[in-house]
Amino acid sequence: MSKIILQSRNLRKTYQQGDLHVEVLKGIDLAIQSGERVAIMGASGSGKSTLLHLLGGLEQPTAGEVILDGQNLNTINSRQLSRLRNRSLGFIYQFHHLLAEFTLLENVAMPLLIGDKSVKLAQNQATELLKRVGLGHRIQHKPAELSGGERQRAAVARALINTPHCVLADEPTGNLDSKTAEHIYQLMLELNQELNVSFLIVTHDQELAAKMDKTLHMEDGVICD
Repeated sequence: MSKIILQSRNLRKTYQQGDLHVEVLKGIDLAIQSGERVAIMGASGSGKSTLLHLLGGLEQPTAGEVILDGQNLNTINSRQLSRLRNRSLGFIYQFHHLLAEFTLLENVAMPLLIGDKSVKLAQNQATELLKRVGLGHRIQHKPAELSGGERQRAAVARALINTPHCVLADEPTGNLDSKTAEHIYQLMLELNQELNVSFLIVTHDQELAAKMDKTLHMEDGVICD
């Protein structure tokens, strides 16, 4: 029986702009099973990225709750949240967000170092994973020396270095040509199957969404199906 890795219950988010209250999420119930691949689609402004931020503990909800690996994010302190996110979640963004002053090896090893792993262990694991994503020859290069596809492969490696239970991806192929986007998807699929990592992907890419286990559609702050 699959285990629920990440879920939300009646999740709501309202932003205040002066006297104006903007309700972005209007009660989201969602459950992601171990190893499951789920796409979220919807028009810009429908609340997709806000939902991802709340599920990842990057923002706090106005109401409702997020449960990650059995932990209610509302009931733990910031230090506990940081540890839980580091251990259980990986993040991939449309823009790779690699740190320009560090090599690929250092960028990918960083989550392990933050989690108090030794430098040697972190570097060894990062090297192996970079080889796995086809970047073994690039480990000492900095992001500016790589193509867009290579940077995104490095971002995938960084997201998976801790073998998280779930990866949250926000338009991971949005800045890539179709051939490179397909390569990134195949890489995520292989790692999903090998490591049983769940993927929750916000995307406008119909082809990418069609390859997920299921696709959810958001409209005006709610999931329609």
